[in-house]
Amino acid sequence: MTSMYHSTRNADACVSAKRAVLNGLASDGGLYVTDALGETKIDLERVVTNTYCENAAYILGTLLDDYSAEEIESCVEAAYKGTFETDDVAPVVKVGDAFVLELFRGPTSAFKDVALQMLPQLMSRAAQGAGEKIMILAATSGDTGKAALAGFANTPGLGITVFYPHNGTSEIQRLQMVTQAGDNVAVAAVEGNFDDTQSAVKRIFGDEALRERLAVQNTVLSSANSINIGRLAPQVVYYFDAYAQLVRAGEIACGDAVEFCVPTGNFGDVLAGYFAKRMGLPVGKLIVASNCNNVLSDFLTEGVYDRNREFFKTISPSMDILISSNLERLLYYASDGAAGFVAGLMDDLAKTGRYQVPDEVLARIQETFACGWASDEQAEAAMKECHDATGYVLDPHTACAWHVSKMHPHTEGVPRVVLSTASPYKFCHDVCEALGLAAPQDDFACMRELEGTSETKAPVALAALENTDERFGDVIAVGDMSSYVETKCGELL
Repeated sequence: MTSMYHSTRNADACVSAKRAVLNGLASDGGLYVTDALGETKIDLERVVTNTYCENAAYILGTLLDDYSAEEIESCVEAAYKGTFETDDVAPVVKVGDAFVLELFRGPTSAFKDVALQMLPQLMSRAAQGAGEKIMILAATSGDTGKAALAGFANTPGLGITVFYPHNGTSEIQRLQMVTQAGDNVAVAAVEGNFDDTQSAVKRIFGDEALRERLAVQNTVLSSANSINIGRLAPQVVYYFDAYAQLVRAGEIACGDAVEFCVPTGNFGDVLAGYFAKRMGLPVGKLIVASNCNNVLSDFLTEGVYDRNREFFKTISPSMDILISSNLERLLYYASDGAAGFVAGLMDDLAKTGRYQVPDEVLARIQETFACGWASDEQAEAAMKECHDATGYVLDPHTACAWHVSKMHPHTEGVPRVVLSTASPYKFCHDVCEALGLAAPQDDFACMRELEGTSETKAPVALAALENTDERFGDVIAVGDMSSYVETKCGELL
């Protein structure tokens, strides 16, 4: 039977996986979930013998089962064949006595590539039968924007508009976005932080008057953020594939437990690990690593989510987030599918900026999730300690997870994998400073300094930014985002 998806806030209005991918966000503002999650368990013995692409086809075919096998296989082929540095897509490497899952081997050097090379394929196949023009909206704290732009550029029938917080990303991240080629892309900086930007995008999705005006042009809006189930599902694959790599390397036997430590802000990356656990992966703990915007750590410890706090700009800007959208999906599953309960929490968050879950819901979450956070100083120390001890260079986000993993007790006999979410070359100024190297303000000089010290090469696409012209310079107010989107729909579609 085909799995149906519905809002976290209302279980009545069900849609197919294809429609959920096209819609991005449910009409009531909720996120799409399926009550069938975990009903079909993934065969670990099969996973261990599969290639990454074979695992992607197997797992995506299970999660998004109204796509035909042929459709999924063609999506996988287009997304992953020849687009990553290695056919492994996401290799596991041993660093000292730890394991690191390198998720930055894609075209934009960030973990978002794994999902955002896939999402345009899923979306374009779903749209073939719908006959609609689609404008993709993405709010980014740094990495999603470029990965989405690269994935959707020049895709027929689709346009993409990316918003990022003005002065809220690294310079390399900004350059990646504002130099993007393509006839169907638009980029704008927003006067505000990521939470302001993401909240405005959600409001745009809920704007009925805008939706009706766009419908006259046969245009609909959809999302490239991890609120879209088509973004989240591909991320489940690399948890299973990392496990398979450990088995093949003789580090564990098939069926043994593994832990993962995940740097996260919007909660999507670590939620994919929870989906994997529900689908049969023997996960011990999922350890959530935050920076000093530690709203998730506080929630996972105390059961109170409170965004009424100071917002910090850190050296790990992709985690500078106080509203973690994907947590809503976990709340749905941890409350046994109590959509009304979730809707109430989200209403509290919208009205007061906080909510509290009952002790039994928190206890259920804590069965799987642990947490910790790192200050900038602790992340810098982690980068230096790791490099001094092993020669391996961490980016600032991965360094937060490295620190948290070191601080969190290990279960004897259970290996732990740290997810590495970005190339250090995207943040080379901060990395050079942490390693005690010369750190000129020019990021490309820092790139060359880091290459000389680490005996690694900067990704070609990042180094090429030094001589690439900027195309986009718009800086707009939060209140102007909706009209900007409407204008771009007319220009690009």
